[in-house]
Parts: sequence; C-alpha cells; structure tokens
Amino acid sequence: MLDYEFMRNAFAAAAIVAILAGAVGYFLVLRGQSFAGHALSHIGFTGAAGAFLVGLSPLAGLLAMTLLGGVCMGLIGERLAQRDVAIGIVLSLSLGLGLLFLHFATGSAAAATALLFGNVLAVDVSTVWVLLGLGVGTLAALAVLSRPLLFATLQPDLAEARGVSLRLVGVAFLAIVAIATAASTQIVGVLLVFTLMVGPAAAAQLLTAGVLSGVAVSATLALGQAWLGIVLAYATDWPTSFWISSLSAVVYLLALVARR
Repeated sequence: MLDYEFMRNAFAAAAIVAILAGAVGYFLVLRGQSFAGHALSHIGFTGAAGAFLVGLSPLAGLLAMTLLGGVCMGLIGERLAQRDVAIGIVLSLSLGLGLLFLHFATGSAAAATALLFGNVLAVDVSTVWVLLGLGVGTLAALAVLSRPLLFATLQPDLAEARGVSLRLVGVAFLAIVAIATAASTQIVGVLLVFTLMVGPAAAAQLLTAGVLSGVAVSATLALGQAWLGIVLAYATDWPTSFWISSLSAVVYLLALVARR
C-alpha cells in the first residue's frame, strides 16, 4: 500500500489534519461550540466554490472564507446566549453566496463533490506541505491561547473581572477553529468535519479528566480513525470519509458505554 506515492501523501496529510483537529476540537467541545465548527465548514465551502469559479486555489478560498466567518462569529457573539444567533446569521449569508457561486460554476460537479465529501487520496505533496505549515502554526497559536481560553471557558465572569477580554479570546479561538476546519475539509469534506473535530474530542472528554490528557487522547483517537479509515478504504474500495465517520461514531459510542 505504501509503495504508491498518493497513499503516502494520504497518510501524511491525514496525520497532520487529525492531530490538529483533535487538539482544537477538544476545546471546541469544551466551550460548547460544536455547531461553530459545523457552520465554518459550510462557510468554507462558499469560499472554495468562489475561488474555483474565478480560477484560484479552492484551499485558499476555503481558508480565507472560514477565517472571515470565524472572526465575524466571534465579534458578533461573545456570550453563550448570542453564539447560536451569530453563527446562524453568518451561516445563512454564506450559504446564500455559495448557492450563487454554484449557479455560475457550471460543469464543476466533480470538484463540488470533492469539496463536500473530501478526497484524501487526491492530496499531492505540495498540499501536504501547506497542511503541515497550517498545522504547526495553528497548534502553536492554540498553545499560546490555551491558558486564557480555559479561564474564559470555565469561569467567564471571573476571567472578565481579572481583565481577560472574552471577545478577543473568542475571536482568536474561532480563527484557530477556522484554520483547523479548512484543513479538515481536505480529508473528510465540509459535510463531515464533525467526524474529526467533534467525535474524538467528545469521546476523549468521556474517558479523561485532565485537559492535557484529554487533548492527547482526542488527537490520538482522531489520528487512529483517520489512518484506519484510509486502510479500510484501500482494502474495500469504499469512500475514505465513510470509514472515518463510521469509526468516529463507533469510538464515541464505546466511550459512552465505558463511561457509564
């Protein structure tokens, strides 16, 4: 299997994205913002479709649109009660634009399908290097932000009294989520981002009590699911995203049973 270059690229890209998604997803679930990751993936689809329409790299459009959407969500709604409204407003606007772009981008059904469901087997070496750069930079930013992020998540009123800007922390974190979402769509597509960003993180929070251990378990579970999904796809010729999403659901259910 590893004699093929496209398989080696697939394993490398999946490893980078899975570790990034697992680490970021842990904080996403902890903050109760799982819907934000789902919404950002759809927002990114609008950017990718627009970039494809004008002849630019879909990954560049995806990244730009998710970053813009994440920042807008963070600026509009800093409190829990405001988040769903903010996400809904940004999501509905972006989906309307995405529909418009697809209307003009005729003859691009294959590209649209790849964006929606992902195609890790089509990742080339240059994309792997781009994902590596995004992954290292995003994990470094998350490490710097993690302490005030935890404070703002677990004790928001106390954090604000101590001078922590909830809005600034929220915007910075959603920008990190946006980059992780854009990377994840290269593997599982915009419709299945929950697979890598939410499933492993939710299972890790059922199995662990500490933050560091939770992040490590979440990243490990995401990595295992991504790699095993590629192996099963190679053996069965079924879509990789199907296997990864199925494994994510199974692992979460097993973690739920183990916790009970």
